Amino acid sequence: MIIKFAHVILLAAVKFIVTLPYAMIIGMEFGEALAAVLIGGIGGFLFFYYLSKQLILHFQKVLPLLSRWIPLFIKMRIQTIREKRKKARIFTRKNRLLARFRRSYGLPGIILTTPFLLTIPVGAFLANKYYSKRKYVVLYMILSIVGWTAVLSGIIHLFPGIFFQY
Repeated sequence: MIIKFAHVILLAAVKFIVTLPYAMIIGMEFGEALAAVLIGGIGGFLFFYYLSKQLILHFQKVLPLLSRWIPLFIKMRIQTIREKRKKARIFTRKNRLLARFRRSYGLPGIILTTPFLLTIPVGAFLANKYYSKRKYVVLYMILSIVGWTAVLSGIIHLFPGIFFQY
């Protein structure tokens, strides 16, 4: 039982949308499954949010140090590549989609879509990268996770034949 609980917590930290139905299918009680999904979703978001903050800060500190050790001919080659890229910037379909999404929906879009379209690690990284200076980002994301848990539990109660075996 403890192994199932831990398994559901770890799954909810990464792939939130499938976790509550999965917990019901593997035979967990509804209350236990709900608690495991909430703990895993919120804990996973907090873990990945603060981990991404440290990774971003570390990357910004390490990059100048690494450039000291790179030979001059490689630096020159990188500079010419950057100049070409600035002149003829190529936008892929994925880059255009992310830019349009961020411009159109911003922080509310990231908050609402993180648990079910974006995964929790990706949503935590995007929230930290672009909106970390906002005051209540963590609270809004936790409320979104709780809200999506309520929606999923409502779906499970509307269609119990899918998730419960009689």
